[in-house]
Amino acid sequence: MSEKIVLVLVDGMRPDGLIQCGHPFVEELKKISAYSLTARTVMPSVTLPCHMSLFHSVDPDRHGITTNLYVPQVRPIEGLVDRLDAQDKKCAFFYTWEELRDLSRPDHLHTALCINQHKQHGTDNLITDAAIDYINKEAPDFLFLYLGETDELGGHDTGWMSETYLKVVNNAIGCVEKLYREIPKDYTIILTADHGGHDRGHGSDLPEDMTIPIFCEGPRFEKGREYPGGSIKDIAPTVAKLLEARPAKEWEGKPLI
Repeated sequence: MSEKIVLVLVDGMRPDGLIQCGHPFVEELKKISAYSLTARTVMPSVTLPCHMSLFHSVDPDRHGITTNLYVPQVRPIEGLVDRLDAQDKKCAFFYTWEELRDLSRPDHLHTALCINQHKQHGTDNLITDAAIDYINKEAPDFLFLYLGETDELGGHDTGWMSETYLKVVNNAIGCVEKLYREIPKDYTIILTADHGGHDRGHGSDLPEDMTIPIFCEGPRFEKGREYPGGSIKDIAPTVAKLLEARPAKEWEGKPLI
């Protein structure tokens, strides 16, 4: 049976930052989700390459995006939104970093909203509220919600695992809890990150940069199960399977169910 899905990505959220941020919803998430705290992203562990790998389920050397500057693919691979749109699924993007507009091809989204952050506090809350409102009014089959303050205002400005970083992670988890409480219960929620970070940067193959969390809350996932490993490339095949869409033949990841 096909489902409805919200994919939430918190930019730069390390698993240990999630655990140490102090938000009480973290423990509830662990009880209601199947999750990994040892999943891996791709190299280079940089925002746009990691997002392209998430939505296209291949490494950067295959999709060709190795910096935060988008360039057209020489050998195009169909992404997650392409596959969902081919199945007449209503898809939406709500994000705060304009470069993410290139994750899907033109005319494949029902709705897209970008609230540029420009180092402003509060954009995670604004984009979350907008996404909740849209879900409750339009009932999309798939919605991608990007929260960017953790990376920009936490990691790069004050350092990963700093007090400010943990506060911004705490706020992001508060946004996830609000989403969980206020949208219909027939939605599966997948929570992840694109990369981690160390000091005031990321992009290396250090464990602090490469390790990401993946939480999957919904009827197809075993509650409270912690599983080892996993990859950012597994997310697109997982969403496609839940929504009964055929994965692209080039995809390298495997469904988490």
